[in-house]
Amino acid sequence: IRPTCDRVREALFNILGPRISGARVLDLFAGTGAIGTEALSRGAMFTLFVDHSLEAGRLIEANLRACLRQPSAAFVQLNLAETTTLQPLRAKLETDVRFNLGFMDPPYQKNLATPVLARVDEADILAPDALVVVEEHHTVDLPETIGSLIVIDHRRYGETGLWLYRRRIAHPL
Repeated sequence: IRPTCDRVREALFNILGPRISGARVLDLFAGTGAIGTEALSRGAMFTLFVDHSLEAGRLIEANLRACLRQPSAAFVQLNLAETTTLQPLRAKLETDVRFNLGFMDPPYQKNLATPVLARVDEADILAPDALVVVEEHHTVDLPETIGSLIVIDHRRYGETGLWLYRRRIAHPL
């Protein structure tokens, strides 16, 4: 488990600012759950943590109990490196619920960000105005577009790169 360093996490939440309040958050490759927990502490409505490790799920649950009074959160054990579908996430959601914010922090330089981001886009779990943040090693070359997602910002903090993807808004003809 490699948590996002404090400097990068602070920069990220400064960028997101008011988007966090009331948001439904998806924390993929959650690890310690630091990002999703921070979002909850800053006013997010709900966070769904996803990680392949049950140990990570237990750690997230313990962190939530220690940090927040009554967090609105759930954990799904899912190996994002191997799965071809994100349908198990749907079981944790009400029918029409979509995520406003997504965070993805896959193991660095394992070529997981692009295929998982494509699955997120295809799974129809993002709100029309959704923003998805991908954390990767700064040398990784992520595509400008993945399905309906387009990079709107890319920043570097030491060895860490942050890519911010937003859903493309379809314009009527």
